[in-house]
Amino acid sequence: MASQENVISIDKPIVIDATDHIAGRLSSNVAKLLLNGNRVSVVNCEKIMISGTRTNIISEYRGFLEVSSVIHPRHGPIHPRRPDTIMKKMIRGMLPRKKPSGLLAHKRLRTYIGSPKELSSFEKIQFKEAKIRKTAANYTTIGDIAKIIGWVE
Repeated sequence: MASQENVISIDKPIVIDATDHIAGRLSSNVAKLLLNGNRVSVVNCEKIMISGTRTNIISEYRGFLEVSSVIHPRHGPIHPRRPDTIMKKMIRGMLPRKKPSGLLAHKRLRTYIGSPKELSSFEKIQFKEAKIRKTAANYTTIGDIAKIIGWVE
């Protein structure tokens, strides 16, 4: 028998406005919500911040893109270049890999670039502990990184 919390979460997803959130802290909070059985939608993924110097972050991502299969590069890992898929993969990394709970939790996750019309009627929440604490000049948005590594809007 399903508890009332699960019934509520199926009908009404939790919508998170990710503007000015630090990527890692946001990912861990979303992973906790998913493992509790909630459906979660993350909007404005292009405005999520990554801390660190811009040149260092860009060089790390470019190095990450060079990782491929030794046998045949087309069969190698597919590296996301869109901000919403980068965030989805980052959250997936914080869920249990081989357990059914982690696989089911990942299926309940939706990430969006911008804010779609079908989610405009829902209340958007933000995590106070995941917001940036310094000025925005100390961070780089995932949208900027995605444009540099090959995302075309």
